Amino acid sequence: MRQQISKWLSIILPLLLGFFLIFYTYQKYTPEQIETIKGYFRHADYFYIFISLIISTLGCASRAYRWKYSLEHMGYKTSFANNFFAVCIGYLMNTTIPRSGELSRAVIVKKYDGIPFDKGFGTIVAERIVDMVVLLFLVLLALVVQFDVVKAFVLDKIPMEKAMIVLVVGVLLTIAAVLVYFYSKIGIVLTLKEKVSGLKEGIFSIVKMKKKWSFIFHTIFIWATYILMFYVTIFALDETSGISFGAILTSFIVGSMVIAITSSGFGTYPVLMAKILVFYSISEPVGTAFGWIVWTSQILLIVVSGLVSFILLPLFNRTK
Repeated sequence: MRQQISKWLSIILPLLLGFFLIFYTYQKYTPEQIETIKGYFRHADYFYIFISLIISTLGCASRAYRWKYSLEHMGYKTSFANNFFAVCIGYLMNTTIPRSGELSRAVIVKKYDGIPFDKGFGTIVAERIVDMVVLLFLVLLALVVQFDVVKAFVLDKIPMEKAMIVLVVGVLLTIAAVLVYFYSKIGIVLTLKEKVSGLKEGIFSIVKMKKKWSFIFHTIFIWATYILMFYVTIFALDETSGISFGAILTSFIVGSMVIAITSSGFGTYPVLMAKILVFYSISEPVGTAFGWIVWTSQILLIVVSGLVSFILLPLFNRTK
């Protein structure tokens, strides 16, 4: 029962936050500003949006191809098609239930390629860890390149005393959890260790794999496509086409973190995109329209590619 409640809350709360931010933001706009935002939608150059979607698809393909290196290291062969379908379906699932996309990917390769769930899921967790390291690097880069903006947008709004308390409590709880895991003889902990053993093999497959440089290349390529996809979209509106590299980097990171935290970024992505672009002399209505155009195009790509993958996955494997 608790799991059901937790699952529904993880879906409903981000949606409620999105609706609240949409209402809170748009009730401040005058009817004239609303019409201005609609005008940006009508006059946007969607050729650049189309190009960004192609780039995004290349990133998905690279992610699917990268996955095979971790699986091959453990002795499992998968087809590129199955990996690609699983990645697309995973993105779609993550827009509904947070983190369900990772589970669905592991389930798909277990069903169609016979890869044990814990080992397949372990490789996915390893990918996420690598991607979080890259995102952290980009955050630090933005902090160095655009310190004044990041400070005004984030750091000045965080009560540092409360943040330190949360950090200390988090560290203590982590230490306690590690001690319990390694030294407890409680049955449930011993069962957890058994379940985690296959997961650990998948996670450490990256460290031990022979083709780690190919893995690293695809990781760089994936994130390059993310940034390039975002960069191309700025040309959809004349008002955003001249923003600086610093603005692109900071806005991209804000958007990435919003999607990572909320799974889909519904409502929150356009609002925060507008807020960050204000620091670069882009008016809030322009930033809001830009945020909605980028977010909507990416969500449509995720939905279409995910649904098509749902259809093609069993058909492709029927002919194998």
